[in-house]
Amino acid sequence: MKNVVISGTGLFTPPHVITNEELVASFNAYADLQNAQHAAAIAAGTRSAITHSSVEFIEKASGIRQRYVLEKAGVLDPTRMKPRFAPRPDEALSLMAEIAVDAGAKAIAAAGLQPGDIDAVLCAAANMQRAYPAMACEIQSALGCGGYGFDMNVACSSATFAIQEAVNAVKNGSATRVLIVNPEITSAHLEWRDRDCHFIFGDVCTALVIEAEDCARSAVRWRVLGTKLVTQYSNHIRNNAGFINRCEDTDPDARDKTFMQEGRKVFKEVVPMAAEHIERHLHTLGLEPTQMRRFWLHQANLGMNQLVIKKLVGAELSGPQGTDLAPLILGEYANTASAGSIIAFHRHQADLKAGERGVICSFGAGYSIGSAVVERL
Repeated sequence: MKNVVISGTGLFTPPHVITNEELVASFNAYADLQNAQHAAAIAAGTRSAITHSSVEFIEKASGIRQRYVLEKAGVLDPTRMKPRFAPRPDEALSLMAEIAVDAGAKAIAAAGLQPGDIDAVLCAAANMQRAYPAMACEIQSALGCGGYGFDMNVACSSATFAIQEAVNAVKNGSATRVLIVNPEITSAHLEWRDRDCHFIFGDVCTALVIEAEDCARSAVRWRVLGTKLVTQYSNHIRNNAGFINRCEDTDPDARDKTFMQEGRKVFKEVVPMAAEHIERHLHTLGLEPTQMRRFWLHQANLGMNQLVIKKLVGAELSGPQGTDLAPLILGEYANTASAGSIIAFHRHQADLKAGERGVICSFGAGYSIGSAVVERL
């Protein structure tokens, strides 16, 4: 079987930042408006008042200090509380494709390639802008790539699941060079009106080039030693938005049509699953967690990553940047769904030396967990 490498990475960062201070001011203004509007019901005990949020609550609960978004004014408008995107004609490049083309072009250039060298495009993200035509086909066309493309959605594990798909495609000969893009416009499916989660997500797009090692040209290459995926059904992270909704005569703006989770249950269940998954994956390769130079983990919650690393190697993650062993980008970018571990990999890989190894791992709704063990060449 062919050896396969990650030969290039790319990152698109949106132009707008929302700090925790800005977000809290907006949410609290929304809460005040709602509480005033429903004051009679609240006084009668038939409706609960909305509790204010705070910077301290957000940072203690998550480790997040800010997030990047594609549109800021709509999110911070207490009478709207969601981004304001202008509709585009069918002939125009879609928003997801636009940011994916940016990140994808950077990854292709980092790999020392031209778009025409790519013969497969995988668009892997937590939510797609439309059902069809596939976002991947639009991105493929806009970049000028060849071959084929398709979309895939495994929530926050979409990127790592796509890595396995790309690696297998190269190994079995159905592609030589695969571009993975992860356009995560999470601001559009986050419920900004919910105190328990209004701070969680940010927008971004990441990209990876996966190719056969014997034809890779880039100076920085990571051999993929192995990939491993697992899913276990859980109802604790959910979004009910979909094409069936219009046939159910339900409110398209109802609470269940955006991101929902039972955070405490997710934390309790996913952390041991993720740590066990990584340990088992390494053991199948004859490796131990303590032999890893770095862990590029899913960036959802500071506490989750702290506990995963403690279970694996007994180390402590301290401070907003994490540690050299497991760097964090969560404070700056917030949770970016499937892109989080790829941002960490993109930003924190240059200092590793030839022969050093690491694990890229994500975990999310499904539950779904994906990992790739890589070695610097």
